[in-house]
Amino acid sequence: MKIDKTALTPPEGYADWLKQLKTEIAQARQRAALAVNAELVHLYGRIGRDILLRQQAQGWGAKVIDRLAGDLKDAFPDMRGWSSSNLKYMRFFAQNCPDGQFGQQPADQLPWFHIVTLLTKLDNPAEREWYAAQVVQHGWSRTTLELNIKNRLHHRQGAAVSNFGARLPSPDSVLAHEALRDPYLFDFLGLGNDAHEREIEDGLIRHITRFLLELGAGFAFVGRQFRLEVAGDEFFIDLLFYHTRLKCYVVVELKATAFKPEHAGQLNFYLAAIDAQVKAEDDKPTIGLLLCKQQNRLVAEYALSGIEKPIGVAEYQLLRDLPETLERNLPSIAEIEAELSEELNHLDDY
Repeated sequence: MKIDKTALTPPEGYADWLKQLKTEIAQARQRAALAVNAELVHLYGRIGRDILLRQQAQGWGAKVIDRLAGDLKDAFPDMRGWSSSNLKYMRFFAQNCPDGQFGQQPADQLPWFHIVTLLTKLDNPAEREWYAAQVVQHGWSRTTLELNIKNRLHHRQGAAVSNFGARLPSPDSVLAHEALRDPYLFDFLGLGNDAHEREIEDGLIRHITRFLLELGAGFAFVGRQFRLEVAGDEFFIDLLFYHTRLKCYVVVELKATAFKPEHAGQLNFYLAAIDAQVKAEDDKPTIGLLLCKQQNRLVAEYALSGIEKPIGVAEYQLLRDLPETLERNLPSIAEIEAELSEELNHLDDY
């Protein structure tokens, strides 16, 4: 039997055409999904406004929402979203976003339950707008959004001490500054505050997915204890990353002590070696991130002002700080001891 080779071998240009079609189809599907989502958000907004206006004008109580939920479920049994709680979310959305926007960020660019999360987890309109913009820019899942709100990312993003403004051109300096946080939260490691550098490093590698999530978008792991050879001597970098958006290598050094100016000098040396031996011609200058158990911002600013390479300094936390209100309500050690002593004395009476 003769085989028709033309049936097996695609014609010239077919592969490029197929690649183009796949891209166009994927983009069309994405546009369709966004259009459906936008229409759903608009619908929910209109329903929420109707509920709000009718309750205000006619004094309808909460039982009307329960009645409406049941009637809509009966009318549209194949559709989800008609629960009493979701109808209340629609009313809440209409009440807090009457123009359908989070500040300058259109709400219809967000999935509905991302909107619900922003409304129920945050009270500050400016913070809602910031997180909404991050969701659109980075494509966060709802779980990631909730985690970043819980970890107060808005207050930590771009808070590290750095010399980027003096060592990197604009807009690279701004982008690099926004890529760093302070403090970094490593409570997922399950380590105490007395953990050594190697224990922390081992834990970060074991939990590399969670570590990359904490570092933020764009970080790609290259290696740990990355070996450098300079004039016959060996040096080992704690952690090496490549940032896909900044287009540069990022050297991360861990210090289980308070920041010292000599730490910046050591990291400056590592950055110079990476630039000379690893960095490609089209890569941008390597930046450094020094993670310390504790840092004095003024000392760090002075130390970095005389450093040639772009470096950021931030703290890490192995244990999450207690909320101030909870901390005030917890008994002190002295109070616990006094209560135990009273209990023991009480037992002695029997």
